[in-house]
Amino acid sequence: MANIIRKKRDFHNVSRGWNIVLNIIAGLFAFICVFPFLFVVIISLTDEKTLATNGYQLIPAKWSLDAYRYVFESGDALLRSYGVTIVVTLVGTLISLILISLYAYAISRKSFRYRNFFNVFAIITMLFNGGMIPTYMVVSQLLGLKDTLWALILPLAMNAFYIMILRTFYSTSVPEPIIESGRIDGADDFYIFLRIVLPLSLPGLATIGLFSTLGYWNDWFNALLYIDDPNLVPLQSMLMRIENSIAFIQQNSANSSLSMTALQSIPQDTARMAMVVLATLPIIFAYPFFQRYFVQGLTVGAVKE
Repeated sequence: MANIIRKKRDFHNVSRGWNIVLNIIAGLFAFICVFPFLFVVIISLTDEKTLATNGYQLIPAKWSLDAYRYVFESGDALLRSYGVTIVVTLVGTLISLILISLYAYAISRKSFRYRNFFNVFAIITMLFNGGMIPTYMVVSQLLGLKDTLWALILPLAMNAFYIMILRTFYSTSVPEPIIESGRIDGADDFYIFLRIVLPLSLPGLATIGLFSTLGYWNDWFNALLYIDDPNLVPLQSMLMRIENSIAFIQQNSANSSLSMTALQSIPQDTARMAMVVLATLPIIFAYPFFQRYFVQGLTVGAVKE
């Protein structure tokens, strides 16, 4: 027994040299992951003429904020689109977590009578859907959600794949004896879910929350279908409209001297990179938030002996 303990201790004790090597490898891997975004930021801060002359450089010959000036020339429209996206992302993620967590918990319990039916019901929606036209008719005509924020929230609120992930997490990470002990103490199902299951499920909830946040933040298709009001256009759709405006001027520059003049004043490539930065930078701050709950979820809740 002592030899086994000693071998385990020796396995976990890494020499200083290997520790340095492993840290260097981890640092290089992290740099490889971060470098593409940093390079996009550098390009967005490069002068357009310098970029056309010298190509992509890590240290541009001339820095410029013209790309961001061009994007922000839309003024209140861009800030308003940021506000719409933030509201849709926060409200949508909250609603999505509530619906998915309740659905997944119900079908994860063997005592639930209709467990198999709702399992199959969720799986079928992963394989088949009604199609774009029936979905559009339901959202816009039957539910009357056209030109409302709910048209951007409700279609993405439920996701069968996320339900399957969280159902599996509940089944494998929430011990049945804990739930039975709660029932013996007189707790009902909602109390058990809120006080016992959720604290044990924070890693799974954080994962689903992160997926939902990314889905809402990057969504532009629902806005294309259901939003005509310029005051309700989300960020991704707004940036796409700016991109389409640049592409339109490029395609028609040969037929109009006015378009050629406008084209020369537009930071084309750097503006595209600026749009990537503006669309990506805010969502980056969501990762530390969810990472905090990953760590917290691993330490909250345990079976006391």
